[in-house]
Amino acid sequence: MKVVRLLFFSTCLGLSLTAEAQRFEPGRVKAMRYEVTRQLDARPDSAALRVVAPYRRAVDSIMSPVLGESEVAMRADRPESLLSNFVSDVLRAASVRIGKVADIGLCNIGGLRSTMPQGRVTYGDVLEIAPFENHLCVLSLDGRKLTELMEQIAAVGGEGISGAQLVITRDGRLLSAQVGGRPIAPDSIYTIATLDYLAEGNDRMYALKDHLSCNRTNIAVRDVLMESIRDAQAKGRKITAAIEGRIVVQ
Repeated sequence: MKVVRLLFFSTCLGLSLTAEAQRFEPGRVKAMRYEVTRQLDARPDSAALRVVAPYRRAVDSIMSPVLGESEVAMRADRPESLLSNFVSDVLRAASVRIGKVADIGLCNIGGLRSTMPQGRVTYGDVLEIAPFENHLCVLSLDGRKLTELMEQIAAVGGEGISGAQLVITRDGRLLSAQVGGRPIAPDSIYTIATLDYLAEGNDRMYALKDHLSCNRTNIAVRDVLMESIRDAQAKGRKITAAIEGRIVVQ
C-alpha cells in the first residue's frame, strides 16, 4: 500500500502596522505529518460526501464506460516493457491515417503515468495512462540524426519503441541499432510516429528537433489508444503485448 505523506504548516502571524504599509512576520510555525491511507475510507466525512456526490456521479459517467479487455496487466519500465511496447505499436499503426505506416513508433516512459489493468479497460484507465494533451505527430529524420536519437534513448536506459531494435550497455551507450531488421543507413530517410511533445526535442530526445519534415495532427494520443482498444473489442480480441528484445542491455 502506498502511503502519501503530506506536510501541513500552521502559521501564526504577528501583525505590525506602520504608516507606510502593512508588514507581516511569522510568529510561530508548527509542522505536522498527516498520513493519507485507506484507513480514512472507514470513516468518511458525511458532509464532504454530500458535497462531492454530484461531481462523482458526473465523473463516473465519463470514466467508467468499458472500451475493451486486456489479456495482461501492462506497466511502463526501462529498457523495455509491455505498456511501452503496446503504446509505441499503436502510434506506429496510427500513422497510416496521414500516409503510410511509419518505420518507427516512439513514446517516452515518463509520459505513461499508470498501468493498463488485466481484464476490463475503461475510459478512465486510458486517461490515467495518458493524461496529457499530447497529439500524434509523424516526422522524418535522416539516418545520421536517427542514430543520434538512438544514442539519446540508450543514454536514459531505453524508451518505448516499435519497428527498431537496440543493443545498449548498462552505462547508457549504444552498441547497435536496426530498423526493420537492418542497420541504419546514414543517407536514408526514416519516418517516426510519436508525440508532438517529443517532436520538440523534449525528454532528452534532442535529435527529433532536427527533423526533415513534421506533420503535427490534431489526433489526441489518448484517442488513438482508445480506438485501438475498441477496434480489438469489435473484432472479438483482447489487447496484449510481449517483451520482444526491442532494447537489449549487455
